[in-house]
Formats: sequence, C-alpha cells, structure tokens
Amino acid sequence: MPENKMTEAELAERLRVAPFHKWLGLELTEMTEDGIEIRVPWREEFVVNVDVGYTHGGILATLIDVAADYAIAAKLGRPVPTIDMRVDYHRAAMKGDLVVHAQALKLGGSFSTGEAQVYDEAGKLLASGRGVYFTAPPK
Repeated sequence: MPENKMTEAELAERLRVAPFHKWLGLELTEMTEDGIEIRVPWREEFVVNVDVGYTHGGILATLIDVAADYAIAAKLGRPVPTIDMRVDYHRAAMKGDLVVHAQALKLGGSFSTGEAQVYDEAGKLLASGRGVYFTAPPK
C-alpha cells in the first residue's frame, strides 16, 4: 500500500481539529517510524466512581481507538474509520495524566490494524487494545 506520510506537525494539528479531541486535551508528544505517543491531561470529568476516583473505561477505550487510528494516519496521511476494536483493562486509572503509545501493525489496501497502550504517570499499563480500520482510498 503506498504511503503518504504526515509530518509530526501535520499529525499534531490534525489531532487537535475534532472538538472531542480538544475536550480530551490530546497532545502529540512523539512521532517516530515505530509509532506515536499522546499525552492526555487528567480531567475531573473522567471519573466514573467518585468514592474511589478512577477513570471511566470508555475514556481509556477512546484513547486506544484514537491513538491507533492516528498511528495509521501518520503513515497514510489521513485518519480512518474504525471497523472493529478490542480493549483489555489491566488496572484502574486513578487521578493523573495518561500517556498513550500506539503503533500501526499492518497497512492494507482496504483494512489496516493498529494497537495502543495506555499508561499512568508512573508508567504502569492501564489498558491495551487493537483496532481494525477501513483504509481504502477515498473516492
């Protein structure tokens, strides 16, 4: 599959375009041939259990989806729609910023696969997942 790579500046700007991404506070902090890193500042609105104070799993799943998508976008030059996704939760995400690492695993003519891992500030793995994305060229 031909690649139309984005620069780090282009990917960072593209990541900030969507209002939901702005609300999440997504910041591209690294882009290499191997993948991307996104930092997410903790928000009170992430909390699902006020007694314990941990982050809703949907936030972690969202971060996995967005990061895996944008790891593919870095290679293709455009973000792509999600076809399927799987998430595994490893531990509760407590108050604190999050770091997401993502990689494009396979680039295909119609479908591509990416994966991502969400870590807390101390580097502990909170969640990981893999997605399939529709990458056929736009008409």
